[in-house]
Amino acid sequence: MTPTAQNPLKGIYLMVASMGGFAIADTLIKLASGTMSPAHTTLMLMGGGLLVFAALAKWQGEALLSWEAFRPLYLMRYVAEIMGTFGIVLSLTYVDLSVVGAILQATPLVVVVGAILFLGERVSWRRWSAIGVGFVGVLMIVQPGDEGFDATVLWPILAMTGLALRDLTTRVTPPGMNSARLATYTMAAALPFALLWIGLAEDTWLPASPNWVLVFGMVGFGALGYLLLIASIRAAPVSVVSPYRYSRLIFLLVAGMLVFGERPGIMTLAGAALIVASGIYAMWRDRQTA
Repeated sequence: MTPTAQNPLKGIYLMVASMGGFAIADTLIKLASGTMSPAHTTLMLMGGGLLVFAALAKWQGEALLSWEAFRPLYLMRYVAEIMGTFGIVLSLTYVDLSVVGAILQATPLVVVVGAILFLGERVSWRRWSAIGVGFVGVLMIVQPGDEGFDATVLWPILAMTGLALRDLTTRVTPPGMNSARLATYTMAAALPFALLWIGLAEDTWLPASPNWVLVFGMVGFGALGYLLLIASIRAAPVSVVSPYRYSRLIFLLVAGMLVFGERPGIMTLAGAALIVASGIYAMWRDRQTA
């Protein structure tokens, strides 16, 4: 995706606004988990996202019915997106918002490891060191050897893995594929899995008493965050705006404390600091060697 303008300050503002939109959507999903099952929440997200992105793609003049949607690369991306979405919904249902936000910030580090393993990219020992520090931060949050280890913290790990795989496949996606069109295909592919999840859970096809304000809010703010993210990347170089993705963690920490009364422990805060510091250092190294 080539920037259509070079306006770094505008790009930064848009990126921060995008992360704010995603954080609000995350908060609303967690609130909705009090009245809807994870399967129903996923169905609402996929169904709502399908309507929003299909309308956007048609407005942009895109033809949605195409065999191109079944290309193996896109199928891999659909699977990754489904894994990431299911992981996020389950994370926001069972895990503190601050912990989810902190672990998800390690996604760019996983993307780098995947690019090295599968795309043949080469990185310096400094970049490897930054990746190692970031994963130490994840371990500090998860605390796998602790007697009080909570297995539900593995859901954010699943989400992080799925989102990283999605980003890896996006790197090799043909530039001619319209973003809204690809998002429409992804939502359409995920919808049957959400229905299957509901069926296997022996749940009613629709939630008994959904809070439609939360439903429309989480779909709307999620779509808004996605569109602002695209606008940010088109307004300024990725290397300039990417560090500001970490503002999402700040938004989630604040939301966790104000809305849910969360009090992140010292290990969570320290781990999050390591993840953010390692990610920003890795991006800085990229700019220095570019």
